[in-house]
Amino acid sequence: MGAGGREVPISLDGVRDKNLMQLMQLKKLNTALFPVRYNDKYYADALASAEFTNLAYYSDICVGAIACRLEKKEGGSVRVYIMTLGVLAPYRGLGIGTMLLNHVLDLCSKKNIGEIYLHVQTNNEDAINFYKKFGLEITDTIHNYYTNITPPDCHVVTKLIDQPQPKK
Repeated sequence: MGAGGREVPISLDGVRDKNLMQLMQLKKLNTALFPVRYNDKYYADALASAEFTNLAYYSDICVGAIACRLEKKEGGSVRVYIMTLGVLAPYRGLGIGTMLLNHVLDLCSKKNIGEIYLHVQTNNEDAINFYKKFGLEITDTIHNYYTNITPPDCHVVTKLIDQPQPKK
């Protein structure tokens, strides 16, 4: 509920290639949300993954984003790497992060993508607990993954997505 008890619309918008406004929004959000600076490759990967990268708007204000990269595995299958998922602090707890992650999980199912994973700083309990609610599990720990932030270690958090079985 928004001010005065009115429902405030929350909407998602896929990042489209050549949309500089969306790219600037994503850069602004990342600067506000994360202790690391992302390079041009990050933004190129986010744009290349089109529908897997989304901005979230609360009453037309950009307040969150998920940015993914599609990776080809040996054998030709694809997996999704969540590069970033974040919501500005005043807008947390409204279901925006859930909407963003569910959007990507639903896309994985529709496109028969069997794996999704990400890295989470080992001391980020809130994020770890958030992802566990969606069936992601810690599958590995990488020491000294991050530079310039403490702790430098991360967990690899993964979900294997059930594929629809062909009808017999």
